[in-house]
Amino acid sequence: MDSGNDVELTSRCLAGDPEAFEPLVRRYERVVFNVALRMLGNREDARDVAQTTFVKAYENLGTYDPRYRFFSWVYRIMRNECLNLLQRRKTYQPLDPELASSVNPDEDLDARELNESVQAALMKLPADYREVVVLRHFVDLSYREIGAQLRLPEKTVKSRLYTARQRLGELLEGRLPR
Repeated sequence: MDSGNDVELTSRCLAGDPEAFEPLVRRYERVVFNVALRMLGNREDARDVAQTTFVKAYENLGTYDPRYRFFSWVYRIMRNECLNLLQRRKTYQPLDPELASSVNPDEDLDARELNESVQAALMKLPADYREVVVLRHFVDLSYREIGAQLRLPEKTVKSRLYTARQRLGELLEGRLPR
């Protein structure tokens, strides 16, 4: 994902070429959807958030600062959309039984149960803990990158991640297939 190319595409879009936005959507739609899915635990909500994220990104493209990664800017929009939805919802919906974004249909039952257990436990975490787990383990960001995304010191990221892992362990204890 060449950020220089992102800058070129955003510049073209701002100069009146709306079709230049499409490659940006294609480049980031999967990761935006997957992070939203992990944050929200519901495919339809994740699709809605991903779509809204890109609509808002397009509408507010003039506020993007090309000194920073385009993904970071889009991520902040997606994060805010997820948090707004969670705030409106206030309660967690049951886990979508079809939640299997990364599950191969040939996987055995134990792997599916593990995935469902982890997702259900993840959804029981407060949003700030869930977010650091998702960014670290599903988006593969470093502690420094997570800190930059969330505007937190790296030490705080490590602390939240440690606490989140502890809570996940407690939630998953006894629920994992042996």
